[in-house]
Amino acid sequence: MLKIYGVGEHGLVFKSQRGRQYNKRTIQQIVKNTAKKARIRKKATPHTLRHSFATHLLEAGADIRYIQQLLGHKKLQTTQIYTHVANKDIKNLANLL
Repeated sequence: MLKIYGVGEHGLVFKSQRGRQYNKRTIQQIVKNTAKKARIRKKATPHTLRHSFATHLLEAGADIRYIQQLLGHKKLQTTQIYTHVANKDIKNLANLL
């Protein structure tokens, strides 16, 4: 995102109405409130959004090395944690035959 949208004058990608950095708790509350408004019943956190983002890219056929870069992981093994969902889905598809 930083490469696409750039960084604000104070180094912030997202900033509060006062032009300041959001703290971790505020981001968590924004995600929780937004999920509630959208009537999402599953637990929603910034991490679950990140995990879903990576999983959906994998399921759509994205190369895991690109996902690794997007997530900022130094080690591919860290990114591979997200592949268990995609691999499980493939096994489920095979069971349909």
